[in-house]
Amino acid sequence: MRLRASLVAVCVLLSAEFGSTGLAAQSGGAGKAVLVTGASTGIGRKITEVLAAKGYHVYAGARKPADIAELSRIPNVEGIGLDVTVQSDIDAAVETVRKGGRGLYGLVNNAGAGLRSPLIEAEEKDLVFLFDVNVYGPWRMTKAFAPMLIDAKGRIANISSIAGILSPPMLGAYSMTKHALEAYGDGLGAELARFGVKVSLVEPGNYNSAISATGIARMGDLDALAAKSRYPDEILALKRMGNREQYPEPDDVAAAVDHALSDPNPRVRYMVVPAAGEALVTIRKAVDELVQLNQGHRFTISRDSLLKLIDESIARNR
Repeated sequence: MRLRASLVAVCVLLSAEFGSTGLAAQSGGAGKAVLVTGASTGIGRKITEVLAAKGYHVYAGARKPADIAELSRIPNVEGIGLDVTVQSDIDAAVETVRKGGRGLYGLVNNAGAGLRSPLIEAEEKDLVFLFDVNVYGPWRMTKAFAPMLIDAKGRIANISSIAGILSPPMLGAYSMTKHALEAYGDGLGAELARFGVKVSLVEPGNYNSAISATGIARMGDLDALAAKSRYPDEILALKRMGNREQYPEPDDVAAAVDHALSDPNPRVRYMVVPAAGEALVTIRKAVDELVQLNQGHRFTISRDSLLKLIDESIARNR
C-alpha cells in the first residue's frame, strides 16, 4: 500500500508539472493546412475555430450539407463532406486537399462515436460500428494522407479519451476503442518518427459534446432494453446522461491540439480534464496497472527501483 501511495503522489506531481491546462500560446498556423474530422459539433468544432483563429487553413470534415456550409462561413475554414467510414469520402478529401495546393501539415483525427451498454449484452453490430468510426476511421485517414504529412514533416493529433486508460462499467466497448487508439498512436509515432512526423494523443475528460446523446440514441428504446437486461437500473439511468451541457466547453482540448501541432517539442500525451478528481482517478488507474505488472513474479523490482524509473521518465519527458 505504501508503494501505491508513493507512486500516486509522484504521478500527481508529474500531472501538475506536465498537465494540459495553461499551455503557452503558440505562434499560429501561418497558412499551414490542417484537416479536422468530426468538425460539426463539440470538440471538433472548437478545435476548428481555434486553429482557424490561429491562422491555419482548416479543412473541416462533416457529413451533413448544412454543417459543411456553416463551417465554411468561418474565416480560414473550408468545410468538406467527410465520413471516416466511407473510403470514397476519404479519397475525395485527399483530392480536395491536393487541389488546394497547400499540402497537409496537420491531421486531427477527432471524429468519434459513443456507446453505453453492458458488454455481455451489447450487439455485435454496435461494436463493429464503434470500431469502424473510432479506430479504423483514424487509421484510414492517416493512411490516406500519410504521403502529404511525410512531405510536410507534419503533425498528427489523435483525439483519444481518459477512457483510453480507464474502463468504467457501461463504457467498456467505448473504452476498448480508445485503448486501441492509444496503441495506434504509440505505434504510429514510432513508425513516423524517422520521417519527421510527430504524433500526439489528446485525452479529454468530461466536456460539453454530443457524443453521449448520440450514443444513447443509437441504443433505441431504453425502457425495452432495461426490461430484458441484467442491468436495468444502469440502463434506465442513461436517460439522465445524454445532456452534457453541465460540463465546460472544450477550450482546453483545443489548446492542447494547438500545442501538439505547433510546439517544437509536442507531447506524446495530453491528458485534458476539467476537474482534479478526473485527473486523479486516471493517474491512479495507470499507477495500479504499474503495480499489478510488477506484482508476484520472478522479475519483480523493488519500490526504490520503481520510483527511479518514474524519475527517469520525468527527466525524459521534460
